Amino acid sequence: MFYSQADQLYACIQAILARIQQEAPAEIEAIITSNLIIRLRCSELNAQITLNGRRRPLQATYGRSSLRPHLDIELTGDTLHHILLGELSLKKALSSKLMKVRGPIWKAFALAGFFQKGQAFYPQVLRELGLGL
Repeated sequence: MFYSQADQLYACIQAILARIQQEAPAEIEAIITSNLIIRLRCSELNAQITLNGRRRPLQATYGRSSLRPHLDIELTGDTLHHILLGELSLKKALSSKLMKVRGPIWKAFALAGFFQKGQAFYPQVLRELGLGL
């Protein structure tokens, strides 16, 4: 297991979101334009990240949220890690059931830019947080 605790995952996603906001704000805007509440759940870490695309600026909640998601994505921390490294595509993760989506799956494309831009920042974020590669 790459992440040993939820706080490591939260720190990575928080740093990636901040970088995307600074360097590629159009990808954050795509989530807001989708008008979706998206929850990422990593069951083995008991971690949840909720992105509220119904508010400006985009709000991210780390841990439990009372918001009801339109799109609920369940995957392991390792699956998310491999997606962010670019070693696993979203399409492959979905087709091999490494990533389960509840809700209108076609709306998951609102996150495509987040994952694509996140891949560019992820290795550096890992190094900065001492999680190395």
